[in-house]
Amino acid sequence: MGIGVTSVAALSMVATIDQPSYAGGTIFKCEKRQGVPVTVAQTQDGRKVPMIQWSSQDYFPREWNSERRCYEVSRRFQKSYDNGRLKYIKTGVLRGQPVVCAAINQNAPCTDSSLLFTLKRGSNAKTTLRRLMNRRGLVAGNVLNESGGDSLNIDFDTYLNNATNDQNSDINQDINE
Repeated sequence: MGIGVTSVAALSMVATIDQPSYAGGTIFKCEKRQGVPVTVAQTQDGRKVPMIQWSSQDYFPREWNSERRCYEVSRRFQKSYDNGRLKYIKTGVLRGQPVVCAAINQNAPCTDSSLLFTLKRGSNAKTTLRRLMNRRGLVAGNVLNESGGDSLNIDFDTYLNNATNDQNSDINQDINE
């Protein structure tokens, strides 16, 4: 599974795609905004933080349309969060492809069970993840930790706590990696 991502702007039209609900904590879900599927993190205080806008289709097999990718990645975020494994979002390589995964600590390797999404072969995972998430919580500092090589770690709780509500965001930056 590959990914095409776009940073999201505040969009007025929202339609939630049916997904299971989870008690307490942050809920990850796929919402349609102006017809485009978006993975959103809804915090306990009701803030909705857009994570990934699923716009690019040119790299993916037909069966992995943008709605299916949105639903699957939202499910993976939720599963990792519910299992206490979404302490960090980090970059890595899995089966020779650049990936973004959940991690319990900064040294945890990316595995099949921690995989959030795969990027296009040849993509720079650090650059893609930084651009994907930099418009919100990263400006607060103490969120990023770059280690040697191609690894980037984002402290997810700090990121989410410092993220702005989607209604206050006006940045719409294309990232088609």
